[in-house]
Amino acid sequence: MMDGSFSLARNRRPGHEVPSAPGEFSTLPDSIERTTSWLLEQQADEGYWCAELEGDSILQSEYLLLLAWARRENTDLAQRVSRQLLSQQRADGSWAQYPEAKIDVSSSVKAYFALKLTGHEPSADYMVKARDAILEAGGADTVNSFTRIYLALLGQIPVEICPAIPPEMILLPNWFPMNIYRMSSWSRTIFIPLAICWALRPVVDRSDECSIQELFINPPDKWPELRCPGQEKASGLITWDRFFRTADSCLKRLEAWGIRPLRQRALKACEQWILDRMPKSDGLGAIFPPILWSIVAFKALGYADDDPAVQACWAEIDKLMLHDNANQTTRIQPCKSPVWDTTIALRAFATAGYSATDPSMRKSIDWLLAKEVRDQGDWTNNVRCQPGGWFFEFNNEFYPDLDDTAMALVALYQQLAECGVELEVHPGQSWENTTIVTTSNKVSAEDAVGQALLLDRVSAAAKRALAWSAEMQNHDGGWGAFDKNNDAEFLCKVPFADHNAMIDPSWPDLSARVIESFGLLGIRQTSRGKLGDVVRKAVTYIRENQHEDGSWYGRWGVNYIYGTWQCLVGLTEVGIPTNDPAVEKGAEWLIGCQQQSGAWGETCDSYENPNLKGIGSPTPSQTAWAILGLIAAGKEDSDAVRRGVQYLLRTQNEDGTWDEKPYTGTGFPRVFYLRYHYYRIYFPLLALATWAKKTGNSIEGQR
Repeated sequence: MMDGSFSLARNRRPGHEVPSAPGEFSTLPDSIERTTSWLLEQQADEGYWCAELEGDSILQSEYLLLLAWARRENTDLAQRVSRQLLSQQRADGSWAQYPEAKIDVSSSVKAYFALKLTGHEPSADYMVKARDAILEAGGADTVNSFTRIYLALLGQIPVEICPAIPPEMILLPNWFPMNIYRMSSWSRTIFIPLAICWALRPVVDRSDECSIQELFINPPDKWPELRCPGQEKASGLITWDRFFRTADSCLKRLEAWGIRPLRQRALKACEQWILDRMPKSDGLGAIFPPILWSIVAFKALGYADDDPAVQACWAEIDKLMLHDNANQTTRIQPCKSPVWDTTIALRAFATAGYSATDPSMRKSIDWLLAKEVRDQGDWTNNVRCQPGGWFFEFNNEFYPDLDDTAMALVALYQQLAECGVELEVHPGQSWENTTIVTTSNKVSAEDAVGQALLLDRVSAAAKRALAWSAEMQNHDGGWGAFDKNNDAEFLCKVPFADHNAMIDPSWPDLSARVIESFGLLGIRQTSRGKLGDVVRKAVTYIRENQHEDGSWYGRWGVNYIYGTWQCLVGLTEVGIPTNDPAVEKGAEWLIGCQQQSGAWGETCDSYENPNLKGIGSPTPSQTAWAILGLIAAGKEDSDAVRRGVQYLLRTQNEDGTWDEKPYTGTGFPRVFYLRYHYYRIYFPLLALATWAKKTGNSIEGQR
């Protein structure tokens, strides 16, 4: 291992230099060195990386509304959170889903209400501006279902204005078309505690002391129907839209008549369902909304404030808080992302010349292996196989996902490959006789890694993850994030579905990442047996979902730049040649949306308006994705890639970081977006190091 530094080979082939000012090309190794040094300083003692995961203002608003419901709004913490919320207000008085977005009425209503509950005077200029912006945009009349539920919880509107969320649904068998396991995992974890709340109505009426009637244009019973963003009211006598609205009306009528024979049984089942999923998890689902609603549900069921389950939920929300003592503010994260951040960091470090021989990398690998899922989860309702894979957060045993699993496989492979150890799958007729073998181009490979036990652990984990991933493949050849064949589109018509995430179907970006991990382990589209079939089905799915202009949709990152990058990498990794029409067309699309500066950027608005695909403020992360996609397509020598590399070199800060304000992560398209604070770090590092290696500027020495 070298002593804390590395260099890039100086024998570059002609034509591989980045067009730049004299001497500026020499900053490439320095750039990589600065970023790796900065990133190493951020590593936790346990070996992981975990950056801030930034959402929008609703995290602060909803927490304050919870505090008001619990009558805890008169605390120093509530004031800190309210100051953070106020700092997120825009110049026009509104709040939005991401910095450059148009007003989001639901976010703005919740923010206004939360501020008013925490003592902000309605006559204050910023409150007047907020009120005017909300009324101009349609008033509280147009808020979504979640916002209606908060308003009902605090006595602002009747509960009947909210969609019906019957707890009896938990009793429906798996074969029934509308059972809870047909919902996406994140909707399921929110639905169950909300169902308890809908049944028990734990309203804390604050309307006398704090009303927001000034935001209403019409009475609540005249408010428009709820529906998923982008979906118009269906025409025709028999439609799913009409069916679910009729069902909603009938359920509310039965509720009013007191006809609910299975209610107690259903409530008990919902309660136990939540309790069963709290161990080995950072709260229910390990994400903010179900944790918050679990508190309300437990209290509605009669749990005392000091009950361990209630206290555990409050504690998990506390862990999501980030305190800024300089500004006396507190902000809240939707969840934490250590597995995701760690896997991508490991990939970037491996490409930059670090390997499992480095103590920092070894510590990170050990941490990652300890996070492998070994217990059954909700996914077993549709899949019968041994558990394997990884989740996103620190602890979330019930919900491993395909994205983190694929990224972990790639990270482990690349870390071992960098010190000369290759993992390769030898398929058998069944999973029992399928093996993953290790080969080495170094005599002392096992010694270099530390001990043979690490290879055994990685091989065993990789085998389990491959088997689990293969079994999770959907019938269309793609993959969703958490469940198999979770694609019942008719569920998107229920009034509760306006968060645009009711199901978890296949997506091309995620599917391509899965086959990227397969390809690295030696499984190609030409491979025989079950694994080869899995890859061939996936390739067909990805081809069929390419847009006419050559791009692919990005479900989990913004947006078409993200999807196109990942699909180009996935296809070529399993043996699709770079002169394949799909690959060439995807590369052409990326080149076509490069900006004059050499950068790439795309706004979250492209989810709502596809005419904006590939258009937006330049960002380091999206520039890195485009560079990586073009390199995978064989364009490493192109002017577009060299200009992109030069942009990253030119805009890097002295400490090795880059600046990035736009949100480039996607929670729920058109509803909730994310800013991963390390996307601006490890993706540019990965792109620069990949280009350096691919063009012959390889990193000398061993780590």
